[in-house]
Amino acid sequence: MFSLIPQPLSLQAGDGAPFALAGAVIRGGATEPEQRLARRAAQTLTRAAGVAVSTGSTSVSAGSTSVSAGSTSVSAGSTSVSAGSTSVSAGSTIELRLDPALATDRPTSDDRYVVEVTADGIVARAAAVPGLHLAVATIAQLVRPASGETPAHVPAVVVEDEPRYAWRGLSVDIARNFFGPESLQRVLDLASSYKLNRLHLHLTDDQGWRIDTPSRPLLTDISSKTAMNGNPGGFLTLDEYEELQVYAEDRGIVIVPEIDVPGHVNAATHAYGELMPDGRATDAYEGMEVGFSKLSIDLPATEPFLRDVFGDLAAATHGDYLHIGGDEVKQMQDGEFGRFVDLLERVVLDTGKKVAAWHEAAHAQVRPETLVQFWDTNHVQLEPLQRAAANGTRFIMSPGNHVYLDMKYTADYALGQDWAGLVELSDAYVWNPDEAVEGISGDSIVGVEAAVWTETLTTLDELNDMLMPRLPAVAEVAWTPQDAKDWDGFRERLVRHVPGWERDGVAFHRTPQVTWE
Repeated sequence: MFSLIPQPLSLQAGDGAPFALAGAVIRGGATEPEQRLARRAAQTLTRAAGVAVSTGSTSVSAGSTSVSAGSTSVSAGSTSVSAGSTSVSAGSTIELRLDPALATDRPTSDDRYVVEVTADGIVARAAAVPGLHLAVATIAQLVRPASGETPAHVPAVVVEDEPRYAWRGLSVDIARNFFGPESLQRVLDLASSYKLNRLHLHLTDDQGWRIDTPSRPLLTDISSKTAMNGNPGGFLTLDEYEELQVYAEDRGIVIVPEIDVPGHVNAATHAYGELMPDGRATDAYEGMEVGFSKLSIDLPATEPFLRDVFGDLAAATHGDYLHIGGDEVKQMQDGEFGRFVDLLERVVLDTGKKVAAWHEAAHAQVRPETLVQFWDTNHVQLEPLQRAAANGTRFIMSPGNHVYLDMKYTADYALGQDWAGLVELSDAYVWNPDEAVEGISGDSIVGVEAAVWTETLTTLDELNDMLMPRLPAVAEVAWTPQDAKDWDGFRERLVRHVPGWERDGVAFHRTPQVTWE
């Protein structure tokens, strides 16, 4: 009957009547984030149910019994709600309530929530606004649209839930091939529906520079115009980046931007020749090779460039973290690379932000507070990673052979690559983050992040085809305790999500590992 993804900690079906959604009113708290959440919840539930769900224009307060919502109103002592031609009981409210009693000292405390559904109403409680976002995602998945004589409703149920990891992310490469704001909004919609809370944007690479950088205008004037194989380029203006962050926040997601240095920098050196030892700008690059480009730490132009671009990015970014890249610097000696990692950490910390980096950075002496993202399962050197963990560094697990969602499903699949292996749905689901890197587990792991690289992807349908249905699998790995995961049950639940994908025009791969109905 229930098909929640990710699988919650506790779900108890009620024995009472369901909650009818027609004419339902959402009540939120008085703060602007809570009011924005209520408006977003009304949109989400209206789309899921196919009937109008509205918001109250006044907030919930202790003992309050009144709500106004445009043409929909409830008054104290009233026994009915009028919403157009629909009449339902006065209890037809969905209350989004902050409850400090749910707070804990765990890193996932803000994401803890409870949803209680009865015929009289729905109450969602959480210690913080992020938890209420997650509660709304659960309610949306519980919605049963109208069918025949049965109206749109939510079954009676109690869900008590909290994630395994605080960081549940998706990294999207918009540097190889550019995906603009509208496509990224659709990705955010998908990510939030499966309770992911980070969108990591890979903004720069050899093929293009995708973020407006006022201190260095040639980066977009010149290097935003190129992409893979002669495809159209593009970049996010600062206004678009701001709007995208607000859109993400309205879905409980924080954007983590990445400028990839000191390798993957041909777009930078194509725009600014002073970043090269000979002072000459490099040619544009539209191919797929990696590891050939690099900065030089001793050039006078290098540190000012880094301070400019990360300073501009920090000033435009709402979230706490900037990602410095640090991967696949194949033409640099270890000593220079270590100096670069130290410099990049200082540059970012000087902006007031925190540092995230790909796991090669751990080969240097990273600061304990730097988040390290493990990815390359083909070339694992355990000692630097284990040393960093022993020093207090925390890890995001993104093993390529499980969560790189640009890997082909099968050897003959038209899209994707296969350098990390083939990644079918089961590969994305049947793994344990505690076992991804020997000797790194438990509190050393802050989260799980899927990644999709776009060398072979140019359209939103192609992007979604690679994400779906593997993204929900990774979301369950990031959320659900290992001993509560159930591969067979996951496949059965997944099938029930297809009508929603089809309603929203989301392309997906019909893997033979699932019996699609």
